[in-house]
Amino acid sequence: MAAGETQLYAKVSNKLKVRGPSLLLEPLLGMGFPVHTALKALAATGRKTAEEASDWLRCHRNDPSLDDPIPQEYALFLCPTGSLLEQLQEFWRESKRQCTKNRAHEIFPHITLCDFFTCEDHKVECLYEALKRAGDRVRGSFPLVVPLALHSSISYLGFFVSDSPADVIREFATTFAMEVAVLADCTVKPCAKQLHLTLAHKFYPHHQRTLEQLARAIQPGHSCQWTAVLYSRDMRFVHYQTLRALFQYKPQNEDELTLSPGDYIFVDPTQQEETSKGWVIGTSQRTGCRGFLPENYTEQANESDTWVKHRTYTFSLAMDLASRKDGEASSRRNGEPHPPQTPRDVSSIQALQATIARKSVLVVRHGERVDQIFGKSWLQQCSTPDGKYYRPDLNFPCSLPRRSSGIKDFENDPPLSSCGIFQSRIAGEALLDSGIRITSVFTSPALRCVQTAKHILEELKLEKTIKIRVEPGIFEWTKWESGKTTPTLMTLDELQEAGFNVSMDYRPAFPLASLMPAESYDEYVNRCAVSVGWITSIRPRDGNKRLRMEREPDVRSHSNKTSVGVDG
Repeated sequence: MAAGETQLYAKVSNKLKVRGPSLLLEPLLGMGFPVHTALKALAATGRKTAEEASDWLRCHRNDPSLDDPIPQEYALFLCPTGSLLEQLQEFWRESKRQCTKNRAHEIFPHITLCDFFTCEDHKVECLYEALKRAGDRVRGSFPLVVPLALHSSISYLGFFVSDSPADVIREFATTFAMEVAVLADCTVKPCAKQLHLTLAHKFYPHHQRTLEQLARAIQPGHSCQWTAVLYSRDMRFVHYQTLRALFQYKPQNEDELTLSPGDYIFVDPTQQEETSKGWVIGTSQRTGCRGFLPENYTEQANESDTWVKHRTYTFSLAMDLASRKDGEASSRRNGEPHPPQTPRDVSSIQALQATIARKSVLVVRHGERVDQIFGKSWLQQCSTPDGKYYRPDLNFPCSLPRRSSGIKDFENDPPLSSCGIFQSRIAGEALLDSGIRITSVFTSPALRCVQTAKHILEELKLEKTIKIRVEPGIFEWTKWESGKTTPTLMTLDELQEAGFNVSMDYRPAFPLASLMPAESYDEYVNRCAVSVGWITSIRPRDGNKRLRMEREPDVRSHSNKTSVGVDG
């Protein structure tokens, strides 16, 4: 057989070998999914399990691009592990803390082996075979230690790989590109630049010295286990901004996105002209749907957070790391027990039990707010042209309290709906049935929270004997507010005039004027901690039991709460 025929035969046989029946595809086809969408789901989830792919398909059932033949983009990186990775991650944290975020923080520590390239969904398994073949070819010559030399300039800081080891790594990348071309008919461009591991990029010039000092603490000479990792990303959102949802959000209008904590949202900064203040329009990675979402429910995410890891190829272990792991494994095999934990002192447990018996805090969510039912434009639905309130629906409150600035301030400080009032009374009735004795009440200055406290106290028959103490320090996270300033809340005089039995003598931990708009999450948590500490330090005047009610998003669950505390 001629040499050319031999090469052609090898190329065709290799393709047929790799493209055999997929054990992951068959279960999806058995569930009734079309071939093209099943392959798309497998590629989008890293071809790990059929269950993950089927879950992806269920989440994307309303994805308008589900049937579009848009492949993923793939790239190959060489990533450190072990001690070196820990040092690099520490540098990532410290450089971000001391010098703010720069471009290097967008991606994990890595050496780029090839540029991103596209691959059709039905050929993705060929990439895995190409990775294995390329790794097997250079595994024997891959260096145990990859020498890294620090390099610094006015806009770049990183490690360069020295020539001899770099040649082996380039050979691996070139071999991978050739195998991919043969097996998957894809064009892959190996990295032609000097191989490097970026530490910082596009930073402020005055941060250069600090970054260099942090980088010198890294000891790159330590041997480590290097792993080649194949990642993919959605090519449609390469130049988009990536947001991560912090809280759950249920749409109030058809054009809004559903958010769950941890969801990633792709946002095009050039397409935000049609959005209202405090809102953005984006596409959910989890569902593929596009819509509006409140920006203050999210935080900035890194570019690589949405990348999908497909396969890895691990090169030889360094001897010191191997011996350490072998020692740990030997200890486990020999049945060596872990160091025993020191039991708690009996007296400390008794003291803790006494503290629990002495003080209790009950947290109750405020009732249903009217804007959650009728949307952001609820105030327009119940306002006359001359600015007076009327009740267009039975779930609107019967009336609104008078405010000195008029009805417009209710837009950002909405009242309870009729159902919310009912919920508050039911909560008070449940407390009454429980036999809990209430001694004091604390609430956020938000109107819906003061109303909730009032109705609960009415059911407890305590509305005349216990005054509501308004504590601005437990107001919700101000980043949730759409404006650049905190909303205008009712004053104590206005609340008293409206029939709320509020305390005029209470000195709050945080005066209303001290609330800062768009505070950070750490600032919010600290404010709540200080306020709750102040509240729990106040001794009730009668007996040893106390109730306190406060409106806030609970620090632990991030859900809006009216906190009711009981000392007993």
